Amino acid sequence: MMASIKILDQDFLLIPEKAMFWKQEDALLIADLHFGKITHFRKAGIAIPDGAVYKNFKKLQSLLDTYPCEKVIFLGDLFHSELNSEWLAFKELIKNNPTISFHLITGNHDVLHNISYSNIGLIVHKDLLQLGPIMLSHEPVEHPSLYNLCGHIHPGVRITGAARQSMRLPCFYFGATGGILPAFGEFTGLHILHPKKGEQVFMITGNEVIEAKR
Repeated sequence: MMASIKILDQDFLLIPEKAMFWKQEDALLIADLHFGKITHFRKAGIAIPDGAVYKNFKKLQSLLDTYPCEKVIFLGDLFHSELNSEWLAFKELIKNNPTISFHLITGNHDVLHNISYSNIGLIVHKDLLQLGPIMLSHEPVEHPSLYNLCGHIHPGVRITGAARQSMRLPCFYFGATGGILPAFGEFTGLHILHPKKGEQVFMITGNEVIEAKR
């Protein structure tokens, strides 16, 4: 089950697969995929379950099938390391979706040469991309009149039960001037937020997005 939010007269769906659909732009927004990270870990001898490598790709293709769109905008940290087999899988995914334009707003992990991006059809935007009243970026930025949507933080919340048991969940965060998307990729970790009064947080609990009530 999805949730929805309106920002400066723009309509967004908050999707449990850790993405946002922007109705007016016919665009999927996705942050912090960190493709290549799992393969990099496995090469370093860190035990990662079989099948984990391509879980992100299957999830991304399922999103594209479920939410047909004109463009996909990655809010930075698309690829985590040097080129490896995951890059070839990503290239194949783009090839298999020729009607969609794929955009990357560069993040701190996006260190590949521009030729690597252009060779697979990615449109690269350095640091920022403005669409209407929304400023898209990887890291949070301040703007006097535009609302910022970004990634980078890997936001999460901690919820506590009656018996004092606790659980950490990824979330979408929206403040007065900017919002933060959850990290799409596996094995990315969480940065626990402590929202203030007036800020909105939507927790991702399995296949549901639920607004946190305080």
